[in-house]
Order: sequence, then structure tokens, then C-alpha cells
Amino acid sequence: MQTDHEREPQGRDQVTPFPIPSRIPLFPLPNVVLFPKTYLPLHIFEPRYQAMVSDAASHGQCIGMVLLKDGWEADYYGRPPLFPMGCVGRLVSVQPLADGRSNILLQGLERFEIESEWHDKAYREATITVTAGKRGAALDPLVRQRLVTLMESYLRLRDDASTWQELFREEVSDEIFVNTLSTYLECTPLEKQFLLEAESLHQQARRLSDLIEFMMHDQSGSKGWD
Repeated sequence: MQTDHEREPQGRDQVTPFPIPSRIPLFPLPNVVLFPKTYLPLHIFEPRYQAMVSDAASHGQCIGMVLLKDGWEADYYGRPPLFPMGCVGRLVSVQPLADGRSNILLQGLERFEIESEWHDKAYREATITVTAGKRGAALDPLVRQRLVTLMESYLRLRDDASTWQELFREEVSDEIFVNTLSTYLECTPLEKQFLLEAESLHQQARRLSDLIEFMMHDQSGSKGWD
């Protein structure tokens, strides 16, 4: 696991906010939720999304990751319904492959809400409003400690604690800690969307704690809130 803490240079004066266009391409998927301060590798093979990556690489370098709603299968190649809140991903790298396919890496920047959609290209675009707000506010230390304690207990049940030790370091910021945990915890896409839509980082951490407690008491360990 590699967190944003490990990738980014240290020092506040070295970090410059990346400009997010008001109109960005949308990449709707049924099983992926991107969070700010995390990284997402993707394999691009559909022609419409090959065009999307090419356009984004030459203009704006931003792609809006959004989750498809239930029933998307009936109209996947058209305009299936999607959740109105997603996360802007900055196109960090593009690795071209054969036949126009590519591997890309996105860096989560900020949450956004869709204001209107555009359908004049092969892929969907949207005019968006970035909703950063107070999401980056620091957590109450007791809230963070409860989340760490619950996660450690959960990992002991799975015998997987060593994978997550880097994330538990105190110097990892609250925002990176909560969003990385939200990304890699084995919960459903709908649960991840519920975490993304939290009004504050504090609320997201609370929801994470509740989810981990539920997973610990669920014998299968794979089902979530239904």
C-alpha cells in the first residue's frame, strides 16, 4: 500500500493546489469510488474512454470518477444513471499499450457535485462544483484513536495487520488516513459512496468506525449495510 503521504514532497510551500476545470469528462464505473488524497490505477480499453484519456491528457488533466447506480447494466453503453457526487482525479501518468489501450494512474483531488451533463462527445462530460469545504479539518484525536483501535482489531481477525502499519503512523494526516482506509477497506461500492458523501471528515471517520464494527460482527466479513 502506498499512501499520498509517501508520494508527495514534504513542506507546505512545496504543495500547490492543482487547478480543476469547471467542465470535466466523467468516467462512470459500477464498482469504483475514488477518494481525495488517494491513487487509482485503471486499465482503459473502451474506445470512448480511450478518447477521454487522450482529451484529458492534452487539456485539463482531470477526470471525474463517479459511481453508477443500480440498474446500469440495461444502458451501460448509453447514459445509465449515476450518483451526483464523485471525485476529481488528476491524470498522473498514461502508459500507452497496443490498439489504443492504456494504463493510467489517477490522483484523487477533491469531491465534486454534477451540476449539468454534456453529451456532445463519445463520453459524458459534466459541469461541476467542487465541494472541498471543511472536509480537510483535523479529527478529534479520540475519534482517530477509536478508528485505529477498531481497525487493528479487525486486522487481527484477518491476520493482515502488517499491510496497514504504514498508514497508522502519527505523521500521516487525518485526511490521508481516513480516505486511504475508505479506499482499501473491503466494503461494497455503495458503502464507499456513503463514505464519500459524508459532510465532513469527522462524519466520514464515524461512518468508517460503524462500518468496521459491523464487519467485525458479520461472520462472512463481505456483506455491508443492505
